[in-house]
Amino acid sequence: MKVFSSDCTFDYSWGEVSTANWRKYCPWNDKSTHVKAVDTLSRAIEPSTGILRTERLITCYQSAPKWVLNLFGGSEVSYVYEVSYVDPITKKVTMCSTNLTWANVLNVRETVTYQPSQSLPDKQTDFRQEAKITALCTGWQKMKNKLEEVSVERFRENAKRGREGFEAVLEMSRRVFGEQKELEKQLQTS
Repeated sequence: MKVFSSDCTFDYSWGEVSTANWRKYCPWNDKSTHVKAVDTLSRAIEPSTGILRTERLITCYQSAPKWVLNLFGGSEVSYVYEVSYVDPITKKVTMCSTNLTWANVLNVRETVTYQPSQSLPDKQTDFRQEAKITALCTGWQKMKNKLEEVSVERFRENAKRGREGFEAVLEMSRRVFGEQKELEKQLQTS
């Protein structure tokens, strides 16, 4: 098993980040064009805690080499199962995802959290991402290690693009909803 982890701080409040998180794969995010569909399977609020639990199926096109697709019998379409928890009391979003496609060859378990920053809790949000990647090739330790190493590097590249895309979504959300709030204010004073 290999582990990838990454931390960063967004210069947006937790409210902005937790709201924009649902628009992460929107059309204006040119860094997530590989995501073709996001289907919500279930969504419920736990009455005793107020935690919103959502299950989603994410459909992606992957750019795996043809020889890999032929070797493992895969296709260009892949699926990811995601469960997320939004806790409005502790102000924490936790998203856990795992690959469904090729899960018999490579298991990827990712956990992402968003929480208010310790330094500027009203203006910044800390982001933490961790992925545990396990190749399931038995008997071929060298191949298993190489597959995990390549997967971690690819995950690192995709994570960087993902953060860049999410920054664009955050900026667009701030502009759109800032303009909307301004219009609402003007209408109220008219």
